[in-house]
Amino acid sequence: MSVAEAGGVFHRARGRTLDAFPAENEREWKGPFYFIQGADPQFGLMKAWSTGNCDSGGDEWRQEIRLTEQAVQAINKLSPKPKFFVLCGDLIHAMPGTPWRKEQTEDLQRVLRAVDREIPLVLVSGNHDVGNVPTAETIEEFCRTWGDDYFSFWVGGVLFLVLNSQFLYDASKCPALKQAQDRWLDLQLGIAEQRRCQHAVVFQHIPLFLQSIDEDDDYFNLTKSVRKEMADKFTKAGVRAVFSGHYHRNAGGTYQNLDMVVSSAIGCQLGKDTHGLRVVVVTAEKIVHRYYSLDELSEKGIGDDLMDLMKQK
Repeated sequence: MSVAEAGGVFHRARGRTLDAFPAENEREWKGPFYFIQGADPQFGLMKAWSTGNCDSGGDEWRQEIRLTEQAVQAINKLSPKPKFFVLCGDLIHAMPGTPWRKEQTEDLQRVLRAVDREIPLVLVSGNHDVGNVPTAETIEEFCRTWGDDYFSFWVGGVLFLVLNSQFLYDASKCPALKQAQDRWLDLQLGIAEQRRCQHAVVFQHIPLFLQSIDEDDDYFNLTKSVRKEMADKFTKAGVRAVFSGHYHRNAGGTYQNLDMVVSSAIGCQLGKDTHGLRVVVVTAEKIVHRYYSLDELSEKGIGDDLMDLMKQK
C-alpha cells in the first residue's frame, strides 16, 4: 500500500515539495507558530532489541503501535493545532528486502491515518527505511511508499529542507542520486543565503553530531569531514537548526549559530529518556524547542511559556 492509497491525511511529497503548503501562500512571515517533531517509531525494534537480535528479531511490534497511537492522540488534542508533524526517519525497523517490512509498513500507515487531517505529515527517510547503503531500488521503494526522499516546503515565511541523510553516510551504490541531492540542496541554500526567508530549518535522520562538531566518528553521527562540510554549508546559508533522530536518546549541541537538535524516539529507547515528542516554536527572532514525554504531552499539553511565545506579534 502506498501513502497515496492509505488515506486523505497524507500529503505526499512530490516534485521535491509538499503540496499541503502551496509556496505562493506561505513565503511571507505571518507570525509565530509551532510544529511537532517525532523520530524513530521503528516498528519492530523493541522486540529485536530485547532479544539481542536486531538484524532479524523484529517479528512483533504491538508496543510501538500503542506508543505511536498515543503520540497521534496527543498531537490531535493540541490547541491550537501544530502547523505539521514531522517524523525524522526510521519509520519501521525491517530493512529493505527483509521479513516483516510489508506488515510493519501497513501497520504504521494505519496508525498515521488517525492524524488530524488539518495537521500535515512530513516524512523523513532513515537508514532502516532506505538501507544503510541505499540503492536506486531502495530509494524508489521509499518514494513510492512514503513520498520523495528529499524536498523543501515553506510555512509562514520559513523554509524547511528535508534531506536523505543516507546519501551523506554511504552513497557508494547510488552516487548519481547523491549528486542530484547535492545540486538541489545548493540551490535551496542559495535561497536561504539571500535571506529570502525568515528562517531556514533542516530535517534529516542522522545527526551531524551528537554533542560537538569535533567529536569522534560514531554509528550515530556523520563522519567528521562530512559533518564539517555540511555544517559550514548550513551556517553560511544562515540555517538556524537541524532536527534529527537516529540516536534514540536526546542530545545535541551548537556549531557557530547552528543548533543541532537530536530527539529521542517515539519507539525504542536506548538511554534514559522517555518515549516522546518535541514541540518546536518558531518566532520572528528564534526557534525554541522542548522534548515532552508522551504521557506529559497527553495529560498537560504544551507549557504556558511556549504558548506565550506564540502570542507575540
